[in-house]
Amino acid sequence: MIALSATDVRTCEACWNAPVTAARHRNGGRDLLCEECAEGDYPRRVDLFPPFGIYGLSARKILNDGRHGSGPPKTPPDPGPPLPNPPPAPSPPGTPPV
Repeated sequence: MIALSATDVRTCEACWNAPVTAARHRNGGRDLLCEECAEGDYPRRVDLFPPFGIYGLSARKILNDGRHGSGPPKTPPDPGPPLPNPPPAPSPPGTPPV
């Protein structure tokens, strides 16, 4: 059995089913695998913690998509119907809103 830290995954990073029983060391760290996946030299399916914390999200996607830039918030493309004027009366206490 290998020693796992508190932040290590407990499920195989290749099959996502079996418990971790082996570690494969590589340049970027180590892969935590079950015995069967380690013997079969199976690759891990995803990188669990890339630099931005979300698989496949890069700095270019964050900065150039128009939603995560600096400046004031932008309205959505279709804001929907206008709010009623005057606003509807509140529901009586103890009843669901209408």
